[in-house]
Amino acid sequence: MDVHARARAFVEEVLEAMGLPLDVVVTDAPDSIRIDLSGEQGEVLLRRRAEALDALQHIVNTTFRKELDRDRTLVLDCLDYRRSKDAEIRQMAKFMMERVKTSGATQEIGPLNPYARRLVHLTVAEDPQLSSESIGDAFLKTVLIALRK
Repeated sequence: MDVHARARAFVEEVLEAMGLPLDVVVTDAPDSIRIDLSGEQGEVLLRRRAEALDALQHIVNTTFRKELDRDRTLVLDCLDYRRSKDAEIRQMAKFMMERVKTSGATQEIGPLNPYARRLVHLTVAEDPQLSSESIGDAFLKTVLIALRK
């Protein structure tokens, strides 16, 4: 059984234990394996700024980390919440990137969880004039965006 099927089975078992009868669809994306959840009770995972969805994503990534290439992750989404949040994070990163270019001053975004930090780093990496780095020693860290030296 490949990682897609095992991840799907794992997520289905966790959701069943939580009493959430959600549909689970697994698809491949260039830098991730997406696990999309849908169903009437999906809102449960989205309460309190999607803390339960983030926790489930963290558990799934920790469980399957060794089976994925270094540059791939498992991304859990529920009712397209993550897609819209991802777009917001990328837009904020692009806004801060423009501020760095116009002012020359380093800009901060955060605190962010590991998934959101990765999105910011990937967005910044698209511009050869800029660099990014995470600072802090907790789960939530700040990302610094600066002109490349």
